[in-house]
Order: sequence, then structure tokens, then C-alpha cells
Amino acid sequence: MTAEDFDAVAALLAELGRPRLSPDSTEAAHEVYRRHVDRADTASLLAELDGRPVGFCSLELRDRLNWGVPQAWIPDLIVTADARGIGAGKALLRTAFDVARERGCWGVTLESGYQREVAHQLYRSSGMSRDGYYFTLRLCD
Repeated sequence: MTAEDFDAVAALLAELGRPRLSPDSTEAAHEVYRRHVDRADTASLLAELDGRPVGFCSLELRDRLNWGVPQAWIPDLIVTADARGIGAGKALLRTAFDVARERGCWGVTLESGYQREVAHQLYRSSGMSRDGYYFTLRLCD
């Protein structure tokens, strides 16, 4: 995956419910994306079907004060609606788990909206457990 995949990833993230990019926000978002792809403590995974991007998973490694090795965190995981049910999500998760193991992580966590019940089934069938809640305080628009 490279910085050239930005447009496909931005479209997938908009489908996930992330803010749609405007002409004013695209350049800054593209720079954030380039930095993410280039960082050593991330992995960006793209699923394709017949050469068309149909899924995206970002993985970030983060230190936790009570562990001597990093935790892997999946802030974004999306498979486009017309490609769901064909195994793309499971393949993205499996690859993310493999990357986390290769990089010495103690575990993998992700956050998911309450309404994403089908996605929750995927996470459980992939060996994940529901272990808590997350809370958000929005500081800007």
C-alpha cells in the first residue's frame, strides 16, 4: 500500500462514516495519510477484488504503561457494502493479526459502533472478545 491509494482509502473511510473530504480538507488529510503510511509503527492494508479496492484496515502500534511490548490498535476497518460476505474483512483482520504478532504485540484491539452488528459477528468469529466501552469527547468540528 502506498500514498497513491489515498483516494480509494478516503472513499472507503467515508463509507465507514468518517467525514467526507472537501476541497479545503483534502490536502491536510492527504498529508496525514502519507505520514501514516510512512510510519514504522503502522500498517495499512488494502483488500482488492478484480483490481478494485474493496476494503481497508489501518493498524497502529501503541505503548501501554503496564506492558513491556506494544499493543496493536485498529482504528479503521471497512469493507465496501457490495463486497461484504466474501471474506475480505476476515482476510484483512487475519493479516492485521499476523502483522501484530510479527511486530511483537501482546494483543489487538479495535473500536466499533454499536450499530455494526454484522461486523461484531466477524470480530467474534475471528477470536476477538467484547471487553468494554469507549467514550468520546469531541473537541472540534
